[in-house]
Amino acid sequence: MRAVPEQGLCYNSALSSDAPGEPVRVTTTKNRAAMSTEPKKSQFSLLSERRFGPFFWTQFLGAGNDNLLKFAFTILVTYHAAVYGGGDPKTAAFWIGAIFIAPYVLFSATSGQLADKLEKAALIRLVKNLEIVIMLIAAGGFVMHQVLLLYAATFLMGLHSTIFGPVKYAYLPQHLREDELVGGNGLVEMGTFVSILIGTMVGGVLAAVEGSGPEWVAACCVAVAVAGRVVAGRIPDSPSSDPALKVNWNPFSETWNNLVLARGNRTVFLSMLGISWLWFFGATFLTSFSPFAKDVLGGNENVVTLLLAVFSVGIGVGSLFCEKLSGHKVEIGLVPFGSIGMTVFAADMYFATHAMHPDALIGVGTFLSHGASWRVLADLFLLAMFGGFYSVPLYALIQTRCEPAYRARIIAANNILNAFFMIASSLIAGAVLSAGFSIPQLFLLTAVLNAVVAVYIYTLVPEFLMRFLCWLLVHSIYRLNKEGLQNIPAEGPALITCNHVSFVDALIVTAGSPRPIRFVMDHNIFKVPVLSFIFRTSRAIPIAPARENAALLEKAYDDIAQALKEGDLVCIFPEGRITDTGDIYPFKNGVKRILDRTPVPVVPMALQGLWGSFFSRKDGRAMSKPFRRGVLSRIALRVAPEMAPQTVTPEGLQAIIQDLRGDWK
Repeated sequence: MRAVPEQGLCYNSALSSDAPGEPVRVTTTKNRAAMSTEPKKSQFSLLSERRFGPFFWTQFLGAGNDNLLKFAFTILVTYHAAVYGGGDPKTAAFWIGAIFIAPYVLFSATSGQLADKLEKAALIRLVKNLEIVIMLIAAGGFVMHQVLLLYAATFLMGLHSTIFGPVKYAYLPQHLREDELVGGNGLVEMGTFVSILIGTMVGGVLAAVEGSGPEWVAACCVAVAVAGRVVAGRIPDSPSSDPALKVNWNPFSETWNNLVLARGNRTVFLSMLGISWLWFFGATFLTSFSPFAKDVLGGNENVVTLLLAVFSVGIGVGSLFCEKLSGHKVEIGLVPFGSIGMTVFAADMYFATHAMHPDALIGVGTFLSHGASWRVLADLFLLAMFGGFYSVPLYALIQTRCEPAYRARIIAANNILNAFFMIASSLIAGAVLSAGFSIPQLFLLTAVLNAVVAVYIYTLVPEFLMRFLCWLLVHSIYRLNKEGLQNIPAEGPALITCNHVSFVDALIVTAGSPRPIRFVMDHNIFKVPVLSFIFRTSRAIPIAPARENAALLEKAYDDIAQALKEGDLVCIFPEGRITDTGDIYPFKNGVKRILDRTPVPVVPMALQGLWGSFFSRKDGRAMSKPFRRGVLSRIALRVAPEMAPQTVTPEGLQAIIQDLRGDWK
């Protein structure tokens, strides 16, 4: 790596004066608890609480029943086409998927309005009543071999899911704290795909029962619908977010209104597009499994079930790992990580099937006896797991960054986009296969498209890529221990102050903070490749000493004041330079000048363990020698309770950060 110019990340000597002051160690308790080492509860503890448990099992049973119906129908049409309409078994799965998704396009806008206007628990119970009626229709279709009834039931279950979708994701922020949202969303995503796994396995097994399979499927669909209604009766009340909302029953004009509303927040809208692309990607694989297993792998119905099981477990594992990897916060840095894995393993699915030459349909045991089969299963599991890394942070980001009053309508707009993308997936996949391409070639095409879409989205919203680089830093080079993060205000402005040890201090603080931070940076750092991209993306504030650029110095003060006025967190390194001794240099008076103009709480924090690292100035210039320590070196970020602005002096602040850092440099 090329050595960078020897400027610090924040040149606060430009803010300096020599005003004396005594050390002050006064903190406020407003909305803030003392630093605590109490471990966070596991996300699984939410399942035992009424605010989450009944809701979780209601959506779990609903998602399972959706897929029990669709998969049993798909299996019967694919392997018994003569009995069920005589359609093309190669494309039947895509048509079933398109019919299920069509209500999302037609009715998502209306369902979003209903979810914002009505009490959510009552609406959920109404939806579950509807599910029982739908499954009775489906039961008639299975028993009488009436494919039109089954297509009608598929459409109506799509309608059921359309109404439930906005309620589902608007319910969570009402009942979960922000630090529980990632875990809660992870459980919901895991539960959804585990229920898909169970639903598809049960649907596949029951549909294959010789002689009476359709009857068993019919009975199970109705039983699960009744169980879902019983569990929904325990969901606690969830007040309407906008009871005065006047419902627009015109689905076309309201769909347009919802999309316009969603576009009002650029990051949220692009996150919605990212989620919709995931549904395009996932739908291509899910709806391909039956013909893929039969025509490419040579597997019977049980092999189709195995593929869906592996895919579902992969999504579930990835969704659950998100809370651990994100540190109980909304970590959008996982999104690029997820998209990279999705591309790599989807592409390898194409190459893994080259050794497959089926002569006849085989069962799971024979399939697993072939070495090439394990590569296919590994690719499928890993691309699904990375899909979990990709989706959970995006859902949590949308929930936290859109206004509660129209959160359900934003979710509805997202469902509309999802539907368009899934229908497009079915139509494009059908067209590609009809044109003579193979299913493995379809997978390769999807992988290439995924890479193109990812690059496009991260170009539009560089924040995703910037957060990924920060996340990668603290999960590959370092192991970051975080203490006292609850002392960072959950909302509102604050001035963050920290000791300055290395060139990556700002990245470490960014990776540890539950909120975005705007850093005050030496203007020269914006000339350094990579670092310039990162800091411009994070809206860092450039600054220079008065002797170099007095106008830029004054503009920096104006920008800091404006950022604090807008409720942002702003971080400065009061030493004014990176240490070259390991000790903390005397703090300058820039903090006081900022606080005199904009009095806000001050949050002291200290970095530990970075002295002697590749990015520090120990034994000479930074980044000019090989890595001095091994990968995953231990470092720490410690945060003290906030200080009232009128109590802050440079000397007092330095004493607090010195004590916070201790002897570990």
